[in-house]
Amino acid sequence: MLALGLMSGTSLDGIDAALVATDGESVESFGAAATFPYDEDFKKALRQILGGFGPVAEIERHLTHLHAEAVAGLLAKAGLETTAVDIIGFHGHTILHRPDQRRTWQIGDGALLARLTGIGVVNDFRSADVAAGGQGAPLVPVFHQALAAGLAKPLAILNLGGVGNVTWLGEDGAILAFDTGPGNALIDDWALAHTGRACDTDGALAAQGRVDTGALDRFASHPYFARKPPKSLDRDDFQAFARKLVADQDAATGAATLTAFTARAVALARHRFPAPAARWLVCGGGRHNPALMAALTRELGIEVEPVERVGWNGDALEAQAFGLLAVRSRRGLPLTHPATTGAPFSCSGGRFHSA
Repeated sequence: MLALGLMSGTSLDGIDAALVATDGESVESFGAAATFPYDEDFKKALRQILGGFGPVAEIERHLTHLHAEAVAGLLAKAGLETTAVDIIGFHGHTILHRPDQRRTWQIGDGALLARLTGIGVVNDFRSADVAAGGQGAPLVPVFHQALAAGLAKPLAILNLGGVGNVTWLGEDGAILAFDTGPGNALIDDWALAHTGRACDTDGALAAQGRVDTGALDRFASHPYFARKPPKSLDRDDFQAFARKLVADQDAATGAATLTAFTARAVALARHRFPAPAARWLVCGGGRHNPALMAALTRELGIEVEPVERVGWNGDALEAQAFGLLAVRSRRGLPLTHPATTGAPFSCSGGRFHSA
């Protein structure tokens, strides 16, 4: 099937859209991919409803229309008609994630998107797993496993969006996945508050500062790191804790320290692996931050590599994953496993909306 995957991530920067030809178990080929940035007004509106507060229904409708525009834009880029696409995988945008309360909330109206695009849509990928007692995240590990079939193991694939998550792949199909801790969210929010920019572009602000090692040590004492995986996070779970640790720091010191927080969280995560990863591949926006990539290399004691080194598109990877997951959903194949979300059994999921 030719699937079109859509992802609006916790970094709040925009919509990633990508085409992938897949049977849900392997990838035949990749098609066009693009990112459609949110304007500043919509970013602010989306940020204000995080946690499920405010005019959620209004923002959900707007978000869905923006996704329909992204579909049209990607098809125009690819030179394809609507009829060429078999299915859309529509993640929506997570505004609340509380799996301990069996709650997860991704806004995005699948039925409306199907009407707007004329293409069948699968959305609501996480709810079935959470209802079964799983974390509902991360969802990309089965895609990572399919992509990495020919790569040497053990292998770690690290995604650095607003939250960090890692997929560990061992020999003979062994897999483990969980959220490592904060990804870009703390750094982005600090940069916005202190510079007015949505992120620390190229890690320039962090590069001017020095890490507060005392704050870094206190960060590592957070109880999240003592929990055994699988485990997952809401975008803002570390906000209050981290803010206190850097509250009195200047802009550069705070950026450097928060960058170190993300890298230290990943280093702590590796101790949970059944065997050390011989290679680390990094996707998501964080791989564009030289200060963060350098911090990861220092913390891990091994070079971290952008996924482009193995021919993958790190900006499109999550969107591609939701294309594959939509096909898996339609085929009734599992989206999650006990070792990726902690669910008691492998779970399918997703809700289908016909055009």
